[in-house]
Amino acid sequence: MPQLPLLDLEPQADDVVGECTAAMRASPRQLPCKFFYDRRGSQLFDRICELPEYYPTRTELAILHEHAPAMAARLGPRCLLIELGSGSSVKVRKLLDELVDPVGYMPIDISREHLLDAAGQIADAYPELDVQPICADYAQPMTLPEPTQPPQRRVAYFPGSTIGNLHPDEARRFLARVAGMVQQGGGLLIGVDLRKEPAVLEAAYNDAAGVTAAFNLNLLHRINREVGAGIDVDAFEHQAVWNGEASRVEMHLVARSDQHVALNGDTFHITVGESIRTECSYKHTLASFASLASEAFEVVDVWTDARQWFSVQYLEAK
Repeated sequence: MPQLPLLDLEPQADDVVGECTAAMRASPRQLPCKFFYDRRGSQLFDRICELPEYYPTRTELAILHEHAPAMAARLGPRCLLIELGSGSSVKVRKLLDELVDPVGYMPIDISREHLLDAAGQIADAYPELDVQPICADYAQPMTLPEPTQPPQRRVAYFPGSTIGNLHPDEARRFLARVAGMVQQGGGLLIGVDLRKEPAVLEAAYNDAAGVTAAFNLNLLHRINREVGAGIDVDAFEHQAVWNGEASRVEMHLVARSDQHVALNGDTFHITVGESIRTECSYKHTLASFASLASEAFEVVDVWTDARQWFSVQYLEAK
């Protein structure tokens, strides 16, 4: 694979001890969902994406497969494509196959080795494409390098409905940063999971095989390993519920018995039946997401599946 010019912004390592301690002091108790993704957690999430109950991944891929030409036409010729949290850069290939004369692709990811491997595969598959990987935390402000050729439009790509893991105020701040990144008239192509029947939503986070439960409980295993918290993982059980008022699925770890959790010199007493919230996944209507994004972006195009379970949306920066 070709050697690529990596821009390493040296993102800071996560402070697992400090962030988990602060989150456990909150009311209600919670743990940051970003800590799900250690090696084991990432493997379990890959399995979740293949489960029959978990619709988002396959539904988004089906939308991309059907509408990638229309999306590429909306992005236009000579665009600079910036992927936020690029991971394995799988979905972006459907766009790259359709884009007309793109001036560059900038994948941004916090995992340096994974980023270089995925970016190298893209550069090998698209030898005429200028690939500039950036090792950074896309959730933090950053200054992008100038592409080798001036683009007609800068477009950020944010697939996977990750926007749903941000609380509304966090989502607005994030969208404002992205708008600054792509500049006025630039675009954002984003995956947005849509509100639907509670039974469908709860099944997606409570699969029959128990993979999501293992994924949730693995967070406690990670804290034990990295912090030495001494948590009795078997004394907790996974729970995922639909909160209709807040329009979100909430994942919790519920104590089966009284527990004492040691973190950073503090001891947290957890009583039987008490829960620790580990994730919120907001589900939007088309109107509610347009309103959420309205300070920074205007929704221009929306592509959905036939059941309107998921959407890929193109937004233009104000």
